Amino acid sequence: MASSLFLSLFLSLLTLSLFSCSTTITAAAAVGTTTLEVASAVQKTLDLLNPNLFHQQGEQLTQSETETLSSSLSFTLHPRSSIHHNQHQTHDYESLTLARLARDAHRVSSLTTKLDLAIAGTNRSEMKPVTETDSLFKPEDFSTPVTSGISQGSGEYFARIGLGTPAQSYFMVIDTGSDVNWLQCQPCEECYQQTDRIYNPSASSSYSALSCSSPQCASLDVTACRNNACLYQVSYGDGSFTVGSFVTETVSFGRSGSVPKVAIGCGHDNEGLFVGAAGLLALGGGSLSLPSQIKATSFSYCLVDRDSRSASTLEFNSAAPANSVTAPLLRNPKIRTYLYVGLTGISVGGRPLSIPPSIFAVDDSGRGGAIVDSGTAVTRLQTQAYNSLRDAFTQQARNLKPSTGFSLFDTCFDLSSMTRVAVPTVAFNFAGGKTLALRPENYLIPVDSRGKFCLAFAPTDSSLSIIGNVQQQGTRVGYDLSKSVVSFTPHNC
Repeated sequence: MASSLFLSLFLSLLTLSLFSCSTTITAAAAVGTTTLEVASAVQKTLDLLNPNLFHQQGEQLTQSETETLSSSLSFTLHPRSSIHHNQHQTHDYESLTLARLARDAHRVSSLTTKLDLAIAGTNRSEMKPVTETDSLFKPEDFSTPVTSGISQGSGEYFARIGLGTPAQSYFMVIDTGSDVNWLQCQPCEECYQQTDRIYNPSASSSYSALSCSSPQCASLDVTACRNNACLYQVSYGDGSFTVGSFVTETVSFGRSGSVPKVAIGCGHDNEGLFVGAAGLLALGGGSLSLPSQIKATSFSYCLVDRDSRSASTLEFNSAAPANSVTAPLLRNPKIRTYLYVGLTGISVGGRPLSIPPSIFAVDDSGRGGAIVDSGTAVTRLQTQAYNSLRDAFTQQARNLKPSTGFSLFDTCFDLSSMTRVAVPTVAFNFAGGKTLALRPENYLIPVDSRGKFCLAFAPTDSSLSIIGNVQQQGTRVGYDLSKSVVSFTPHNC
């Protein structure tokens, strides 16, 4: 009798336990939450502003840079914070965030203006002769539509590349929204301050000027000619510009190889918001971008946490990992520069939002669509899509204490009293049924060192949606140019 009673009690407790466990799992699945490590994120903001930690980690970064090896052609890739040694000395993290968002606004303006010009059919100029009586290079020597790209001041990630023979190393901004590579060159009519010494053409045996009749010169959107030497200009939405000679040079990929005769702008007059890096490395879809010129079948990059001192790689001709989330790589016939991805929707808490897929599609006029951009920080969504995301997130995040907006962010929370907290999941949905789940630190980010976090998305009046680098951090993004596939591999830096 006692044993029977004990067995009955045991079975009852087991049933209750299983029911309780099932209820917990079902609730978690329904809510669709993940854990944000609040304390560690806030600590990173403090560490970034600590000059002692900065120099210690900077030395480690320099040492690790020489140890990077890859079976493919590769550059080391660094966040802006590890290169700009003086930017944190007089600013708190809130000021740093405001500066980043200001740069980001210029970036988005450049991208959307470039697209608008391409759709309007006003994206090229005729070559003009420049006389000997003119000064070396003048912006007014060129017709100057705003071209795609990013001023150095807006760059958040830098590649360490080798140029010339013998090779000299330079930090250059990586930009998936540009096609023209360029760097500052001697002699300078106007040069901004950069980390490395300014490139000297006379010190390289592989430097060669391009003629005005060269196919590379003919491929420029904005060009002029002097004594049969090709000149270039690239201008940006914030008023910054670079002007100089269009030349070819040998590009070295650390110890993984080199490629000769890569067309690159040798900038003698570089003005505006540029700072720090030597120039810009273009990764767009046009014929003058680096992937196109070296005939790469693919390239990939992984963006480390922009508040860290760690580095990753920008690789060419490397295979995508087997566990990648893939999406179609699409092209807009109106503009070859931008690399579009087959985005179909967004999910919050495991549930797809009610967003018409047409919002993320390129229409017959060339408007719409979504690009994955290395230079934009905060993902921009058409207002209808953004509102749907924001409303679903706030509804499912009722456990978070609301806070006032911050700059372009209208959805913020006060997490100052928390060490970690459950937050709704966010994921991108791609054509073919593939889903990329974002880490919580990819969409809920600190904007100061006091525990204020904001949803890192913003609305845009433009038809173009942009997946920014905050959402890309910690994920290797690959472009298979031969198969027209974009791949996303989390935790692959």
